[in-house]
Amino acid sequence: MKEQILIRITGRDRTGLTASVMEILARYDAQILDIGQASIHSSLSLGILIRIDEAHSGQVMKELLFKATELGVNIGFAPIPDDEYEEWAGRQGKNRYILTVIGRSLSARQIAQAAEVISDQGLNIDTIKRLTGRMSIMNPEKNVRACVEFSLRGTPRDRAAMQARLMELAATDGMDFSFQRDDMYRRMRRLICFDMDSTLIQTECIDELAERAGVGAEVKAITEAAMRGEIDFKESFTRRVALLKGLDVSVMREIAENLPITEGTDRLMSVLKTCGYKIAILSGGFTYFGEYLQRRYGIDYVYANELEIDEEGKLTGRYLGEVVDGRRKADLLKLIAQSEHVNLAQTIAVGDGANDLPMLSEAGLGIAFHAKPRVVQKARQSINTLGLDGILYFLGFKDSHLGEQGKM
Repeated sequence: MKEQILIRITGRDRTGLTASVMEILARYDAQILDIGQASIHSSLSLGILIRIDEAHSGQVMKELLFKATELGVNIGFAPIPDDEYEEWAGRQGKNRYILTVIGRSLSARQIAQAAEVISDQGLNIDTIKRLTGRMSIMNPEKNVRACVEFSLRGTPRDRAAMQARLMELAATDGMDFSFQRDDMYRRMRRLICFDMDSTLIQTECIDELAERAGVGAEVKAITEAAMRGEIDFKESFTRRVALLKGLDVSVMREIAENLPITEGTDRLMSVLKTCGYKIAILSGGFTYFGEYLQRRYGIDYVYANELEIDEEGKLTGRYLGEVVDGRRKADLLKLIAQSEHVNLAQTIAVGDGANDLPMLSEAGLGIAFHAKPRVVQKARQSINTLGLDGILYFLGFKDSHLGEQGKM
C-alpha cells in the first residue's frame, strides 16, 4: 500500500538543502506528486508532496527529521488521504490566469485591494512572484518600480466587472494591472505595434511643427479634440496639416534630432530585439519621424502619414496617400501579423489616443499607455505609473532574467 505525505520545510535557505532532502527520498523510491519552493530574504519555504510505500514512510520521516536538525531548519509532515488528493488534482485542469500588478512602489493596502478582487471573483491564488529587482532602502531613488505577478486558478464570476474594478483601482490608487489568460499565446508574443506620438515619444510632432509655423494654439486645440474622440481623425488631420503650409522642411530634421524619448523606451526596445520580436510603428503622425526612430531602434515596420513638399522645400499643407487613422492602424496590425505568420493572439498594441482603440481591441494584448481617460476606460490593460518598459512585466519578464539588456 502507498500513501501521500506532504513535507513542509522552513528556515534559513542554504546551498545543498534541497539536494540533501531529495537524496533521502530517492533512496526510498518516493514519487514526487508536487513540489514548490520560495525564498524571501534568505528565508526558505519548501513544500514536497510525495507518494511512498507505507512500509518505508516511517523511516523516511525519521531520516528527514535528523537531516533537518543537522541543517538547522524546521520540518513537518501531513498525511493526505486519497480522496483529498484526487479532489485537489481534479482542480488543476481549471482555467488559469495571470494578474500582474505594477507601480512605482506597492504597499500592503494596494496588494490587499488586488487580493480582494481575486477573492471576490472566486479565483484561487496558486503562486505569487516578484518580477522587479529588490528596492534599495539606502538609495530609494534607484530602481523605483515594483511588480507582483499572481498566478490564478478558476473562472472569474464576472470578468467584465472584474476588469472594470481593476481599471477603477488603477485610476485612483497609483498602480496598474494586466489580467490575462495564462495560455501558450501569453508566453509566445511575437509582434508589437506602437503608436508614436505621446507613446514612443513624449510629444505630438504635429504640435512641434505647428509651433514653428506660428499656429501652435490652433493645431493643439484640434489635436486634443481628436484624441478625445470629439471629432473624426481624418477631418482633424486634414485641418491641422493645412495650417502647416509654407513651413521649411529643414525644421523636421531639427525636431527629429531633439525628440523627447519616453521613459523606458531604450530598455524595452533592447529586450524586444534581443528576444526576436517584430516591432512596428503605426502612427497618425508623420513618416519622417517614424523613420528616424526606425533607424535608431532597428524597428521593422513604419506606417505613418507623408507630408507633401514642394520644389522649394516647403510644406504644401497637403499629405500624400491614405491617412493612417484608427481603422487603418487595426488593418495594418492584422496585415503585418499575416505577413509574419503570427496569430493575432500573439500580437501586442500600445497607444494613448482614441484612434488607437481599434488596434488595441484587435491585438491579443492591448495596452493603453498614459492614455486619455476615454481610452483607459475602454482598454483591457493600461500603464500610467511606469515608463514603456513596464510592458515587459505584462509579458512575464523578470528583471533578474534580462541580463545586460534589462539594465536601466
